Amino acid sequence: MSVRLDEVDRKILFQLQQDASLSLDQIAERVGASKTPVWNRIRKLREAGVIRKQVAILDPEALGLEACFFVLVRTSEHDKEWAGRFLKALRDRPEVVEAHRLAGDIDYILKVQVRNARAYDRFYQSLISEVKIHNVTALLSMEEIKASSALPIPDLPQKGA
Repeated sequence: MSVRLDEVDRKILFQLQQDASLSLDQIAERVGASKTPVWNRIRKLREAGVIRKQVAILDPEALGLEACFFVLVRTSEHDKEWAGRFLKALRDRPEVVEAHRLAGDIDYILKVQVRNARAYDRFYQSLISEVKIHNVTALLSMEEIKASSALPIPDLPQKGA
């Protein structure tokens, strides 16, 4: 279920996605509103689940995590018990920064951030020792071209549309 956003909500969300460390005064100034109404809107957006959490985005290279692998997983197992073990294995590994269940020929795609290929191999060996997987294909990202945590904020519907 989507939440109805007006132009001020959209501006607030845009500012927060650019820099969530902005002060309330800075956000209010940038969106052209006063501080109290902006605070109330942010609170309501949190309560509605539009804003899930605020985090710091770290630079992987600065932390020595220079290798990003996209891991395609095919499984012949689809029962609840296997899925539970697999999801637990993913959640227990901090190097898995994203995981998605897919439609189509591939069952899951993982984004794995590690120091190097050797670290990826340790991850891989550990994962397959815990959970039976039919096929794994690992793709090394050579260059990050675009990365953003910012979501596109839908435009307001046009009158008469």
